[in-house]
Amino acid sequence: MNVQPPGTQKPRRFVPRFHYELLVCGIRGHELLGVDAAELRPEDAVFAREEDGLRWYRCLRCDSWLPLAPPEAPTRRFPPAREEVELPLRGKALRDKVVLRVIAIDRALHFVLLAALAALLLVFASHVAGLRRLFNRVVADYGGPGHVPKHGLAHDLERLVTLQAGTLRLVALVAAAYAVLEGLEAIGLWFMRRWAEYLTFLATTALLPLEVFELTKRVSPFKIVALVVNLAIVGYLLWAKRLFGLRGGAAAEEAARARDVGWEALERTAPRPEVS
Repeated sequence: MNVQPPGTQKPRRFVPRFHYELLVCGIRGHELLGVDAAELRPEDAVFAREEDGLRWYRCLRCDSWLPLAPPEAPTRRFPPAREEVELPLRGKALRDKVVLRVIAIDRALHFVLLAALAALLLVFASHVAGLRRLFNRVVADYGGPGHVPKHGLAHDLERLVTLQAGTLRLVALVAAAYAVLEGLEAIGLWFMRRWAEYLTFLATTALLPLEVFELTKRVSPFKIVALVVNLAIVGYLLWAKRLFGLRGGAAAEEAARARDVGWEALERTAPRPEVS
């Protein structure tokens, strides 16, 4: 299979190819090797070449070639040996890292919101009796008993202050437990752990029926966006990450990642040096 460097393939007509290598290099800069070396060896041609007084350095992530002058004060004679170099992620491995970290950030936001909600409910439960008396006094002063409307903010406040403290603490406990779950997902996905992918898939799938049910009661842009995002996460984890043995499972996943990383992948995609 002819593999071309990122940014050089002809875009597909309906689904343009997104190059995560170019995105990451645009944010973090290129990964160049041998810029501090006095000399280049023939085996270094996969990442650095010299021509007409300039050195061309290949980015080990996105395959861009950058022309630079040889170093005026080199710190080593030759570039480091291959076993000393930690190559950056590229290809499928880089795509998975970016996507999983985006999902991890989403889960971290959920953790913060749910933890704040749990704390707020616990504080509210400790003062619900006093708040109930205050609410009743305000209603009596401004409209008299039974004057609370059946809809709107006042009705929602009445329902809230009439809840029992035990009920509020139970809801707070559920919110705290779910916050811990979201936090575990965020940490595991950030470090690309396989168990976190399964945990996220199961937790997200379990909420899909509830989200669909909520849409049958009342449609809102927020609910629609949340459902679409969660469906996309489930689809990505199931198909692209090959969970539950799908498309070859974990073994096929590792093989696909290995094809895009390492020195073998760099040699396979490197242009052949010109023969003088």
